[in-house]
Amino acid sequence: MAAEGRTEDYPEEIDEQLTGFGSSVSAVNTMLEKLMAMPRTDLLKLDPLDQAKLDLMSAYTLNSLFWMYLVTQGVNPREHGIKQELERIRTYMNKVKEITDRKKAARLDKGAAARFLKSALYHPKEKDFRRKAAPASDVSKSKRPKQS
Repeated sequence: MAAEGRTEDYPEEIDEQLTGFGSSVSAVNTMLEKLMAMPRTDLLKLDPLDQAKLDLMSAYTLNSLFWMYLVTQGVNPREHGIKQELERIRTYMNKVKEITDRKKAARLDKGAAARFLKSALYHPKEKDFRRKAAPASDVSKSKRPKQS
């Protein structure tokens, strides 16, 4: 019967969306509680890149919550300044991601690459030496009488 009371409060079609919304809010609340439980001094010990990631995540989370609040109040957030703020934060998040990706990118060992290329490239003197050495062994094979 509790489910019947629910459908009277709001349309049944949005029940799944509201359940998902409630789950999302609970997950955000849990993460915020963990973040708030950490001493601020521990958060300040992070390296600059991790600190930027944490600050951007916090700003994006709070602005997203405000976006959801506006929706619950019947305000269109796409026509509110919050949209530009979220876009600005996303821009900085992409910059941090580029920096992180650059750090993870493979580095070229120029010395090793030069040695690899040098050993792989054609060296005419070495090839001539190999050609001169090869016929001597072929000559001994060719002097053998053929067996019929």
